Amino acid sequence: MGVIPTFMQQLVFDLDPDLVEYIKNKGRDYRVCTSCAGPVILPVEYKKPKETDFRIKIGENTLFVSAVQAKYIRKFTRDMVYDGEV
Repeated sequence: MGVIPTFMQQLVFDLDPDLVEYIKNKGRDYRVCTSCAGPVILPVEYKKPKETDFRIKIGENTLFVSAVQAKYIRKFTRDMVYDGEV
């Protein structure tokens, strides 16, 4: 696994309850990553996780947060999810 700077090792993320429910209902893993329009949450089938991603367990699933986005954003909401089907 990549080296994570000390200041980022104990980050606290805030997950909107609607997002948690959505991920549990979909039963798949997602990743917070960068798009040209800003941060977006995509199924891992669209954007594979990286070794340096932070991992947040949501029921049986995982929300991966890119190290780049973790520097700037702590709150994740349902409206960040891209709804396209894989």
